[in-house]
Amino acid sequence: MIKKIVLYCLLLAVSPPMLWAQKSGLDLSKYVDPLIGSAGHGHVFVGASVPFGAVQVGPDNFNKGWDWCSSYHHTDSIIRGFSHLHLSGTGCTDLSDISIMPTTGKLIIRSGSAKQPLDGYASVFSHRNETAQAGYYAVQLSRYQIKAEMTASERVGFHQYQFPKTNSARLILNLAEGNSDSTTKCFIQRIDKQIIVGYRFSKGWANDQQVYFAIKLSKPVKDFLIFEDSLQLKGNQQYGRLIKAVLQFSTTANELLKIKVGISPVSTENALENIQAEIPNWDFDEIRRRAQQAWNKELNKIEVVSNDVSKLKTFYTALYHTMIAPSLFNDHNKDYRGADRKIYSKQNFDNYTVFSLWDTYRAAHPLFTITQPKRTNDMINTMLAIYKQSGKLPAWHLMGCETNTMVGYHSVAVIVDAYLKGIRDYDVKLAYQALKDASMSDTDGLDDLKKIGYIPADKVNESVAKALEYAITDWCIAQMAKDLGKVDDYAYYSKRGKAYELYFDKSSHFMRGKLTNGQWRTPFDPLASKHREDDYCEGNAWQYNWLVPQDVSGLIQLFGSDASFTEKLDSLFKLPSDLNNGASVDISGLIGQYAQGNEPGHHIPYLFAFAGQQWKTAEKIRYIIDHEYSDKTDGLCGNEDCGQMSAWYVFSALGFYSVNPANGVYVFGSPIFDQAKIQLADDKEFKINIKNNSPQNIYIQSVQLNGKDYPYSYLLHKDLMKGGTLEITMGSQANKQFGAAKEFRPE
Repeated sequence: MIKKIVLYCLLLAVSPPMLWAQKSGLDLSKYVDPLIGSAGHGHVFVGASVPFGAVQVGPDNFNKGWDWCSSYHHTDSIIRGFSHLHLSGTGCTDLSDISIMPTTGKLIIRSGSAKQPLDGYASVFSHRNETAQAGYYAVQLSRYQIKAEMTASERVGFHQYQFPKTNSARLILNLAEGNSDSTTKCFIQRIDKQIIVGYRFSKGWANDQQVYFAIKLSKPVKDFLIFEDSLQLKGNQQYGRLIKAVLQFSTTANELLKIKVGISPVSTENALENIQAEIPNWDFDEIRRRAQQAWNKELNKIEVVSNDVSKLKTFYTALYHTMIAPSLFNDHNKDYRGADRKIYSKQNFDNYTVFSLWDTYRAAHPLFTITQPKRTNDMINTMLAIYKQSGKLPAWHLMGCETNTMVGYHSVAVIVDAYLKGIRDYDVKLAYQALKDASMSDTDGLDDLKKIGYIPADKVNESVAKALEYAITDWCIAQMAKDLGKVDDYAYYSKRGKAYELYFDKSSHFMRGKLTNGQWRTPFDPLASKHREDDYCEGNAWQYNWLVPQDVSGLIQLFGSDASFTEKLDSLFKLPSDLNNGASVDISGLIGQYAQGNEPGHHIPYLFAFAGQQWKTAEKIRYIIDHEYSDKTDGLCGNEDCGQMSAWYVFSALGFYSVNPANGVYVFGSPIFDQAKIQLADDKEFKINIKNNSPQNIYIQSVQLNGKDYPYSYLLHKDLMKGGTLEITMGSQANKQFGAAKEFRPE
């Protein structure tokens, strides 16, 4: 018996770092590295949060340009404060509200500047003294020798600062500055020696942001000073525009000062109630454990098996990044501020914000239909509430404000996808009316689309991009109309879903801008790519040629044959990457002219399967996985964009992807894990077993579903959600017959 025990222990000692992810309830958070994507152009949030939480508390650098959209970039070495709201992966800048900075020594009110950071109270830090984990962040502030730690609940940021012995321990509360927005109005009030409340109103990407806060301190404030910019004001409460406050203490050596900061879109009273409801005690380590448990609960919904720790880190960090946004935008009691700026009390759903829909409708939201059906319902209820309050569905909603960023009305695809998958805990009649209203406005070329069937390039900028995106969502409306028995609507929107055909030039095999007189816009350079100055949006004709995920078979017919289609598609990946004329920084992760770093192309590598060449899809997917993603700080090849870049990886690493964002079909690629298991509702599981998996064996040889041969090069959502087992056999040589026959291809 003793020999058996010793042998068992030896086996454990030499076993791979992760077997079946062992059993459910694993600590998968240890594979999350929030610093992945914090360098390069990833723009990810670095700090502490819980899944989909309203609070993202973390460090802020001074803004030095586009790569500081999240307020932090790994190349930086200066921290100007720790704020409570952050974007993750966006290409636009905002937030970083309610900044707190611990200091000692001489009182300095200015934070500093990007050019002269240490003229203010900002501090140098080293990545050697920095820790970033799921739900936890810590860093040593070199200037003050203060260790800063933070964790979070859904609506509360919990700070812990270890001070040296000093009579000049301070917290600088800065309401005057965010990340490139403009403060419009502030208020601060000391309620007693340990409670401070207030608000910050600002105008930036979100044109009317209102954040209320409450702060509880673990020890009384010795001195409380209020400043308007650098002018000291009298009293315990003040209104202003550039308000800062100084909280002064005396501390013993290594004393821990703890701070709980609750936020609310509604009121300071609700912010206080959020603290009481979510973090009533002062046990920092316990709240850190709860945050980690919250992440593990979500991460355990997809378990993967690999001996390669770097793959596990890349995968679970990607899964983590899909759950930073959308973020909660209501209080613990379900109050929230609507798009009409009115207060809606005690609602029966969780209200959300940060909808980067031009990006996330493609894969992040389809992933949520598998892993987050309850939250998907709440997100749709949020969209419908916005529709009732503002008269239109959200396009890119931020903190209750519509930014009108990017093109299209992609709430439609999210709603239709959920509806067709049976997620319907909302007013379906209202939802359908909202979809129709979105498609029948007179803005951004839709008036011409309704009148003459296309959008003239000489009247509307980015006409091709807008038209192709509209066609995708119009196809979605047609599918919901069909399910609801609305025959006329189905015919009308089906026709609009085919409008992409009008932009296809059969002589050049490109989607091109068409003028009011029906002629093609000239001169035409398919490589030209200027941000918001031509027929395309963040791309060129080569990249937009394939934006027909709703009707790939129809697109192939325009090319004339499978061979013509695949020849052009091959060329996309083979062209030199340095030919772009005036390319924007968003066109990144280039493989030829294919841009993995920008979302409109994410489905393109999977299109070979529609022409019967799934093996080419496998080649492209495995190359992208191996070369455009990693576990390094620059491990994302483009903006994370609120989860879309990572959702692509999550799906593709599992072995399939939702080319059409709303038809419930997942096209096979090239899975990278030995095994995977997706936890579904009602204790169901969908298991994926990969035979002969290796870095060299990138091609699918055969597939079995629930023990039966499965010749199709795609998987249906309805089959995945039933639970079962998918077995994929891989090999080093392409099986060109797999998925080649028309009856086995996706449509």
